[in-house]
Amino acid sequence: MTELTTTAGKVNSNNLLRRDVRFLGNILGEVLVHQGGNELLEIVEKIRETSKSLRSICLPELHSEFKELIDSLDPENRHQVIRAFAIYFQLVNIAEQNHRIRRKRDYERSAGETVQPGSIESAIQELRERDFSPKEVWEIVNGLSLELVMTAHPTEAMRRAILDIHKRIADDVTGLDNPTLTFREREQLREKLLNEVITLWQTDELRDRKPTVLDEVRNGMYYFHETIFHVLPDVYQELERCLSKYYPGQNWHVPTYLRFGSWIGGDRDGNPSVTSSVTLQTLKMQRILAVREYQRIMRELMQYLSFNTSIVKVTPELLESIAKDRASIKLDRFDAWRNDNEPYRIKLSYMISKTQNVLDEEKRGTSEYYTSPAELIQDLNIIDRSLRHHFADYVADTYIKKLIRQVELFGFHAATLDIRQHSKEHENAMTEILAKMDITPDYSKLSEQEKIELLEKLLNDPRPLTSPYQEYSEGTEECLEVYRTVYKAQAEYGKQCITSYLISMAEAASDILEVMVFAKEVGLFRRDADGTVVCTLQAVPLFETIDDLHEAPDIMRTIFNMPIYRQAVAAMSDLQEIMLGYSDSNKDGGVVTANWELRVALKGLTAMADEYGVKLKFFHGRGGALGRGGMPLNRSILAQPASTIGGGIKITEQGEVLSSRYAMKGIAYRSLEQATSALVIAAINARTPHSDLYDNKWEEICREISEVSLNKYQDLIFRDPDFLSFFKESTPLPEIGELNIGSRPSKRKNSDRFEDLRAIPWVFAWTQSRFLLPAWYAAGTGLQSFYQGKEENLKILQHMYGNFSFFTSLIDTLQMAIAKADLTIAREYAEMGQNKEAQNRIYGQIEEEFRLTSDLILKITGQQDILDNVPVIQESIRLRNPYVDPLSYLQVQLLTELRALRDKDQDDPELLREVLLTINGIAAGLRNTG
Repeated sequence: MTELTTTAGKVNSNNLLRRDVRFLGNILGEVLVHQGGNELLEIVEKIRETSKSLRSICLPELHSEFKELIDSLDPENRHQVIRAFAIYFQLVNIAEQNHRIRRKRDYERSAGETVQPGSIESAIQELRERDFSPKEVWEIVNGLSLELVMTAHPTEAMRRAILDIHKRIADDVTGLDNPTLTFREREQLREKLLNEVITLWQTDELRDRKPTVLDEVRNGMYYFHETIFHVLPDVYQELERCLSKYYPGQNWHVPTYLRFGSWIGGDRDGNPSVTSSVTLQTLKMQRILAVREYQRIMRELMQYLSFNTSIVKVTPELLESIAKDRASIKLDRFDAWRNDNEPYRIKLSYMISKTQNVLDEEKRGTSEYYTSPAELIQDLNIIDRSLRHHFADYVADTYIKKLIRQVELFGFHAATLDIRQHSKEHENAMTEILAKMDITPDYSKLSEQEKIELLEKLLNDPRPLTSPYQEYSEGTEECLEVYRTVYKAQAEYGKQCITSYLISMAEAASDILEVMVFAKEVGLFRRDADGTVVCTLQAVPLFETIDDLHEAPDIMRTIFNMPIYRQAVAAMSDLQEIMLGYSDSNKDGGVVTANWELRVALKGLTAMADEYGVKLKFFHGRGGALGRGGMPLNRSILAQPASTIGGGIKITEQGEVLSSRYAMKGIAYRSLEQATSALVIAAINARTPHSDLYDNKWEEICREISEVSLNKYQDLIFRDPDFLSFFKESTPLPEIGELNIGSRPSKRKNSDRFEDLRAIPWVFAWTQSRFLLPAWYAAGTGLQSFYQGKEENLKILQHMYGNFSFFTSLIDTLQMAIAKADLTIAREYAEMGQNKEAQNRIYGQIEEEFRLTSDLILKITGQQDILDNVPVIQESIRLRNPYVDPLSYLQVQLLTELRALRDKDQDDPELLREVLLTINGIAAGLRNTG
C-alpha cells in the first residue's frame, strides 16, 4: 500500500512526502502481515491493483471482475480489508498535514528576503507599497475583527483516542526530517512508529456510545490546550513584528482582533441534552482550563526568572507588590519561594496562588485571588517593567509579553460561549406566560404586527412578566432558566463569557423581540431610572432559508425603527450581530442560489444598517464540506463583499475542520496567519473600492442564473415525489444516524419530513455515496440559461470568471465538487433503490446535470480538465480515488445485505459495524464528512 504518491511532484519537497507515505505504507503492510498473515496483505494488494486498473481503463469485464472480487470476501477478511484501507488514509492524511508544515519551513529557509504569499508580512508589505500612512494603518488594525467559533456539529468521525494516536505518529514522522539522526536512532523511530500503527490497528475506530455534551466540551477544549492557547499569541507577535518592520517608530500593540468562541455547551437547538446546568458546567470547565494554563506557564517562568538582587536592581514597585502579597496571602510552605534574593520567583509564587484561588469559592471577598484578568495583567506588567529596568528586555519580550497577550485573549473564561435556541421554543414559552398573565389568550395566533406591538409594549414596561409563585411547563421553565443562567454566568465569569443569544430559524421581527423580552425579565436588558438603557445580551437572528434571506433587511429595519431596540443596540456599541446560514440555505435552494442570495443579503443588510448608523457583525455559519459553504479560512474571509466586513466577522469552525486546522501547531499557525492576512487585504479592498462598469451587469447575470438554478434544484428536491425515497435508499443516510459522532439528534423533530432533516446528514450522506449533489447540482442548468450556446455570452462568462471575485469563487468551488464526485460509483448506490423506474429517471437527471456542469466549467475556465488550476489538489484526488473506490463498493454491498435483513425485522450488529467502518474510511479518504 505504497503507491499513492509515486507520481507526485518532482521537487525535493514532494520527494519527502512520497518518502513519508511509502514509509508509513510499508509499516502498515508489516502490521497487516503481523495481524492477518500474508494472505491479508495479498488480498488488499490485489484489490488495490484492480481498482487502480479500473481507474485507468474502465472496461465492463474489469468492472465485473472487481465487483466479484469484492463480493468474494468472507466476513473476516472483508472486515480487515475495510480497516486496512481506512487506516491507510489516516496515515496518508497525517503525512500530508506534516508536509504542509514542512513546505512552509522549506519556503522560509530558501526564500531569503522573499515574502511568502498569504503571510502576514505580505499583507503589511502591500500596505506599505500602496502608501498607506501610519495613521491609516492604525485605523485598519483597530478595525480588524475575527472570531472563530467552535461548534459541536457532529461531523468529526474520528474518536479522540484515534486523534491522540495520530498526533503521536505525526510527531514521530516529523522526526524523520532530523538530519542528525544516527542509524540506530532512525531504527528506534521506525520501531516506535510500528508500535503506534499496531496500536492504531488494535484501537476501535468507532465510539460505543454517543458523546455527552460535556464530552464534546472536553474535545473542544483539547484544541485550546494543544495548540490555540500557544499559537494565537504568536500570530499577534508576528503582526506586531511586521508592523514595526514596515512602519518603524510606532509603538505597535495590536488590540484584540482575533479570538475564539464556542457553541459547545451553549447550542441547545434541537439538542435537549444542553440544559442550563450543562451550560454552567461548560463555563466552569473553560475557566479551569484557562487558570491551569496560566499556572503552568508561570511555573515555567520561575525556571527562567532566576535574577538575583545581588547582581541586578529590581524596581521598588516590584518589591512593594511582593510586600503587599506577603501581608495578604498565606502560602503553603511547599509553595513559598525561600530565596529572598530572587524576587521574581517570590512574586510568581504569590501570583500562582492567586490564580489558583480564582477557582476557590471560599476565597471570594478576600485579597487572595484575582477578581479579574486585569489584576493578573497588572502584576505581569509590574514584572515586565522591572525586567526592562535592569535591561532584561529580551526576557520580557519573550516570556512576559506573550503571557500578557494570552491573558488578554483568554481571560478567565477561555472562550466566549454563545447560546442558541430555535425560535419556536421562545414563541411557545411566550404564549404560555402571556396566557397565565391574562395578557392575551393565545400569543401564537396573533398576526406578526400584533406580536410586534405587544412585544414593544412589554419591552418598555419595567414590570416583570413572570412570578416565582407561578407554575410553568417544563419547556417554559427551561427557557426562562437559560436567561437566568446567563445572568448568573455574567456575574460569575464576567460580561464577556456570554454576549450573544442566537435564534435559529428567525423568520420575523417578533422572533428577535421575544428574546429581548426574556432578557429584560432577568435583568440582562433594562432601562434605568435616568433613562439609560443597559443591555449585556444581544439577540442574534440566524437567517437560514432562501425566503428568510430575502426578508432579512426588512426584518432588521422593523426592529431598528423601534426606539427601545435601537437603544439596546447603542448599549452594545452600536453593533448588531447577524448570522447567516450556509448549510440550510444550500439545502433549501442549491449551491448557486444559496451563494447568490447570501451575497445579496450581506449587501442589502449592510446598506440598510448604514441608514441607522449601526455596524453589522456578520456571523457566517459555514460547515466543513463544500455543500455547506466549506472552504479555507482565508478564502472564506476574502469571499465576502469588502463593504460588509466593517463591523467584524464571525465564522464557525466545525467537526473535522477542528482536527484538520488545529490539531498541529504548525498548521494552526499557518491557518490563523492566512486569516489575518486576508483580514488586512479585505480592509484594503474596503478602503479602495473596485469600481467596474461591468459590476451591475454581472450581478444581473448572476441573479438570472440563480433563478433558473433554483427552479431546477427545487424541481428535483421538493417537487419530485420520488426524490426523498431515492435519497434515503441511494445513500447511507439511515446508517449515518447510528454513527455515534455527536450528542445531537440528526433531525430537529422525530419526523421523516425533508424540512426537519438537518443539513449535516444531508451533505454527509451525499458525500459518502460520491454524488456530492448539494455542492454542484443545478449549477449547469443555471449557467446554460445564460450561455445558450452563444459565443458572445461565453466570452462574458469567461470575463466574469477572470474579473468578478464572486463568480470566480463560485466556479472554483463547483469544480472542486465536480472533481470529488464520481457518478460511476454513485450509480452503484443508486441501484440500491427499490423503485427502478424512479431510480433510473432520477439518476439520469443527476448524470445529465453533472455532465452539463462539467462541460460548462471547462468552457468558462478554458481548462482541459477539471482542477487544472490547482494541480496539487487535482493530483491528490486522482491518486486517492483508487483507494476510496474499494470502500465505496464494500459499503454498497454491506448496505444491501443489512437493509435486506432489516426488511425482514432482523439485524446483524457486525454488518452494521462494517458499514460504519466504511463510513469512517470514506470520510478519511475524501477528507470530508458533513
